[in-house]
Amino acid sequence: MKKNFTILSAVLITLFSLNVKAQDDNPQAKSYLGLLGGLSVPVSNFGQSNYSNNSAGFAKKGGTLGLDAGIYLHKNFGIGITFSYQDQGELNAADVQNLANGYNTSFVKNETNVTAVNRYQNVNLMAGPQYSFLYKRFTLDIRASAGIVKSISTPSLGVVFNNTSNSSTYLNQLSSGGNALAYGGSAGLRFSLGDSWDIGLKCNYINSDGIKIENSGPTYTGVGRYQTKLPITEIQTTLGISLKF
Repeated sequence: MKKNFTILSAVLITLFSLNVKAQDDNPQAKSYLGLLGGLSVPVSNFGQSNYSNNSAGFAKKGGTLGLDAGIYLHKNFGIGITFSYQDQGELNAADVQNLANGYNTSFVKNETNVTAVNRYQNVNLMAGPQYSFLYKRFTLDIRASAGIVKSISTPSLGVVFNNTSNSSTYLNQLSSGGNALAYGGSAGLRFSLGDSWDIGLKCNYINSDGIKIENSGPTYTGVGRYQTKLPITEIQTTLGISLKF
């Protein structure tokens, strides 16, 4: 993760170094604070629905809402900051049945029931170097970022084996409120409505190695599905409006 962020930062710094002289006669970008909202799509393991993959998250497409800011330190080079909230849905009936079938096969049980409550909800705080290209009333923002993903909740699973017999066994995957380091990058295109306001479209990528997942009940390591870590990867497409100052 550190290597990828270093590469992205180096690219931005190189672009800044090559364009400082060329930007001398161009207008300077203004710092801004904006409100954005749109679609957050879980990708990679986070969006998979594979019982056999202990990293699969079964997350769904959902909404995101946040604040985005750019503070320029020298001409068009500065620091960008984004704070956002995401809701990535909950397990549906097909997911629950998929898990129940998988547990039933893995543990060779007569019957397995799975219940799921709570949703995937998290907040991200990301910051990093940003360079902006200005052309007439358009501004293209390129940013590399690093920060923290904080889970508000994850689905809580209750698994009951042989629940029709007198020898029931329970396994519970608990809702997680953990946090983890993350890295990413974004590209945004803003259109100036005047001296003070912009509207824009932004695409944001966030990746984290994952938050800790805790379980209660018997520990079934090496047999069946037993999740202890949840990687989080999101691609977000948002619309926003920003105030320049």
